[in-house]
Amino acid sequence: MEKKIFGKLDDGTEVFLFTLKNKNGMKAEIITYGATVVSLTSPDRNNNYKDIVLGYDSISGYVNDVSYFGSIVGRFGNRIAKGQFSIDGIKYQLTINNNENHLHGGKYGFNKKNWDFVKSVEDENGMSLILKYLSKDGEEGYPGNLEIYVTYSVTNNDELKIEYSATTDKKTIINPTHHSYFNLTANPNNTILDHELMINAEYYTPVNSGLIPLGKLEKVENTPFDFRSPKKIGKDIDSDFDQLKLGLGYDHNFVINRKNNDVIKIAEVYEPTTGRFMEVFSDQPGLQFYSGNFLNGTAIGKNGIKYNYRTSFCLEAQHFPDSPNQKDFPSVFLKPGEVYKQTTIYKFSSK
Repeated sequence: MEKKIFGKLDDGTEVFLFTLKNKNGMKAEIITYGATVVSLTSPDRNNNYKDIVLGYDSISGYVNDVSYFGSIVGRFGNRIAKGQFSIDGIKYQLTINNNENHLHGGKYGFNKKNWDFVKSVEDENGMSLILKYLSKDGEEGYPGNLEIYVTYSVTNNDELKIEYSATTDKKTIINPTHHSYFNLTANPNNTILDHELMINAEYYTPVNSGLIPLGKLEKVENTPFDFRSPKKIGKDIDSDFDQLKLGLGYDHNFVINRKNNDVIKIAEVYEPTTGRFMEVFSDQPGLQFYSGNFLNGTAIGKNGIKYNYRTSFCLEAQHFPDSPNQKDFPSVFLKPGEVYKQTTIYKFSSK
């Protein structure tokens, strides 16, 4: 595994970049800042491996970034209404950083922290990188000292595998997720509207104007949210449908069809011009599908490219938004003595 300095933070802290490769030619570049994937290659139908994720060429891009490109977000991925929740009768107030709500861990969440390198592993399955971060009691308003480990693996099956493990010394909430922005054409000047998406979900969680779930599940059937069979992302994205207007497109949590907590396929994406095919596997109950609606060209990314409206998508495996305040949603509470675990896999091929 290759390791080099990616840059330095204002206080002189060094940010390292690690390069993970497999035997086929797939490569992932990951920096310690935000435990961020800065580059990820996958094959087209001619077996050409090209970078399919958005990001920046320098550390300053990530320090100033407001879009969470490629990072691990947390402690709580997605939104919490008014940044408030209670544990055993004690009310906690988190940082407000998304209108009146808390989003993706706050102003300085996991994406704005320089993670510690633990070790790298190379075996017959591929290469792995283990990073850790200690989120101290009170950080962004969260209770408990939370120690989290993230293991990134590039396997010889052309997978980017992400495994999480976390413990706490005080009851808290946790819902980390990975926030890569994908464009399977490998050219972020192109929109993602012709990408064909399938999501294994019969229901989604409708939201209010602040994109906070209403607390109920709605069937995707006979709505623009029906991705049970593959369809182009752009097919219904501009439909006259209230939920699409609230998100300026898709920015919603889908309720995965599952019988247990096993790792199963939850989504797939096919890009017809290149033949690139991505499958997403996870043990999480939800998947946030975001269609790049808030990108507006102000972010200047790798190779000087402006990241414009709907030129990438995110598929974030997660528990549901605002879960601490929704008694019928799967629990996100973690107690001392328990170990939080999550596995999410992005698998790449072509057809």
